[in-house]
Amino acid sequence: MQQFQTRSQRFQQYRPSKTALFWSCAGSVIVATVVGFSWGGWTTGGSAQDMADKAAASARQELAAGVCVDRFMAAQDADVQLTALQEITSSYAQSKFVEEGGWATIVPASSTADRKATAAATADDRKTAGLCAAELANREAPPPGEAAQVDGGATVAR
Repeated sequence: MQQFQTRSQRFQQYRPSKTALFWSCAGSVIVATVVGFSWGGWTTGGSAQDMADKAAASARQELAAGVCVDRFMAAQDADVQLTALQEITSSYAQSKFVEEGGWATIVPASSTADRKATAAATADDRKTAGLCAAELANREAPPPGEAAQVDGGATVAR
């Protein structure tokens, strides 16, 4: 009589062993984990922390670059400095110009700071200087004798 059963009847009568249940569950866990991490967007706690740290550093650098642009444009000789900056063709040399001018430094280095914090601040200053120089290179120099509007709303007479 077993040879004339339909598939659904055989499926209903099937009773898996404990071993088959165990390996089915184990395989399902492995497949779900692989699919979740590769296509599902899952991340580990460490990689999520790294992404958050990079996003925070990027936000700090963008904020510092905005302050740098404001400082640069508020200077007495901003039009002369802006012209000199725009004459430089290399982006590296432009960022060095901004960095050496002191506009990109937000917090002055202290003599008691440890080396790791100082090295991180120096790297942030370099990236900030690069962002600031790129923003300043795209700006137009205000005509001499006119008031220049700085992003913060302050007006500086030229």
